[in-house]
Amino acid sequence: MREIFTEIFENQPIDPTEAARRSVRPRLRKRFYERAHTGDAGEGAVAVLLDGKPVRTPARRALTAPTRALAEAIVEEWNAHTDVIDPARMPLTRLANAVIDAVADAPGPVAAEIEKYLGSDLLFYRAETPAGLVEKQSQAWDPVVAWAREQFGARFVLAQGIVYVPQPREAVAAMRLAIPDDPWRLAAVSSITTLTGSALLALAVAHGAHGARGAFGALGAFGADAAWAAAHVDNDWQMSQWGRDEIALERRAFHHGEFQAAVMVLSLKK
Repeated sequence: MREIFTEIFENQPIDPTEAARRSVRPRLRKRFYERAHTGDAGEGAVAVLLDGKPVRTPARRALTAPTRALAEAIVEEWNAHTDVIDPARMPLTRLANAVIDAVADAPGPVAAEIEKYLGSDLLFYRAETPAGLVEKQSQAWDPVVAWAREQFGARFVLAQGIVYVPQPREAVAAMRLAIPDDPWRLAAVSSITTLTGSALLALAVAHGAHGARGAFGALGAFGADAAWAAAHVDNDWQMSQWGRDEIALERRAFHHGEFQAAVMVLSLKK
């Protein structure tokens, strides 16, 4: 069974669009267990079990979660399969594997990569034209930039166009303090950063960002749905002008599952 777990999650093009581009048909394993459930892993951890046996990560470590709610959510992914086990439909398990096999051992490089995004964040680079896109970017992105300034004293520089503009070291350092230390939350923020192209959006979601003067709307809060929409302002504008890109939308739907898994980790790992 240990070898089966390794084969399920290793060396497969999880992204269906990428698999199609490479003409690779993932080899899916048939479901070989009756039920997935949780169990006590000791030291406050909760194990994910298949018929009483521990699930192993690709590095052959026990698949555990720091809270029962998070472990139950992973269990739901395993129980959702009927005939075959499809890793593409298991974003939470994949994120857990990454935490256990990589992030927990070396959190520093993960935090450094998030910090690197803060130096050239998506939200800093604005369109010059057309006016409609400029307005949509401003509506979606300005509140997050304002939150960083009001809550952390991070005063970032906005630019028009795509030419790189250095950010003040003080601003980056101020937001660096907002990056979580906990491996699970750190991995979730890293995932959201990569998926959205914005560390500011990821940190706003992680901190349940609230504007000091109701900057995020009537409730004064910036949620995951708003962050996901903000990350796709440019693409949505292009499609509104030139028509739907079905391939791009298919890929977005896949990545949205990964985004939701990261948000779930942030909500269930307090």
